[in-house]
Amino acid sequence: MAEKILVTGGAGYIGSHCVLELVEAGYVPVVIDNFHNAIRGADELPESLRRVQQIVRQPILFQEMDITDEAALQELFSKHHFSAVMHFAGLKAVGESVQKPLEYYRVNLTGTIRLLEAMKAHGVRNVVFSSSATVYGDPKYLPLDENHPVGGCTNPYGKSKYFIEEMIRDLCKAEKDWNAVLLRYFNPIGAHESGMIGEDPQGIPNNLMPYVAQVAVGRREFLSVFGNDYKTDDGTGVRDYIHVVDLAKGHIAALKKLKENCGCKIYNLGTGTGYSVLQMVQAMERASGREIKYKITGRREGDVASCYADPTLAERELGWKAAFGLDKMCEDLWRWQLQNPTGF
Repeated sequence: MAEKILVTGGAGYIGSHCVLELVEAGYVPVVIDNFHNAIRGADELPESLRRVQQIVRQPILFQEMDITDEAALQELFSKHHFSAVMHFAGLKAVGESVQKPLEYYRVNLTGTIRLLEAMKAHGVRNVVFSSSATVYGDPKYLPLDENHPVGGCTNPYGKSKYFIEEMIRDLCKAEKDWNAVLLRYFNPIGAHESGMIGEDPQGIPNNLMPYVAQVAVGRREFLSVFGNDYKTDDGTGVRDYIHVVDLAKGHIAALKKLKENCGCKIYNLGTGTGYSVLQMVQAMERASGREIKYKITGRREGDVASCYADPTLAERELGWKAAFGLDKMCEDLWRWQLQNPTGF
């Protein structure tokens, strides 16, 4: 029997790509999502998962549910036998988290506690958690490896990821039959090469590349570049961008790691290469064949000059390595944007 994997928040950008990879790797994903960041499609399915069904040519099990709904979670776990959980569900906009800290702590922390309690009650002891490089705060050194100090987070979103990591670490320490892989993402971009699923931000994009793509397709007039006086080659901020499909494949590798009764393991998922904002704009101009207008404006509070990963531990212990370079990321992002100019 194929293993059932619960995917929380599986209708979102990263979740939907992971659902696709799970099916292709022979697992049976069961997805829950509350449509906070997903668009409804036909048959009560999120549009992202309806399209995943078209790509993989088989139905995806889905239930509309909020991660904070204790009774619904308990009922779900009594209905299915899960071998592991992939936990993506949560609020994720850095700027919004500064405005609404309580909401971020309520959803992200309470939701995770409810989930872990349901797992414990039903004997499910394996979890892959969607964490973030924001847990590192302002880098003390580069590239960032997993031993870099954590917790000096610059916003409530990052703190919520850090607190959840600590909860899971404490749980694995207290109860030796638990296994967890905490994946610290750098900056996921791109889309599935079919162009059928991709990142569909609601409202004004918070992240650089969806914004750049919307400028290229004509949805937005120009890009605001926040600061060009950083200590980087061209003065603009440098980040580690990773193709979302590479990221999804990292989760499949993490599931296999859980089988080794690994305890609690932490890995960076990045490429190890940093690109500046202006380099990203140029790469998107190459991919789209269009000029991307931008204006330099003041620095944004909380932004750091440079942030990129040392991914060697994931390469060594998970047998995973990012396969796609910058041009492929931008080509796939542009195909998605061109085929879906207004999103799903």
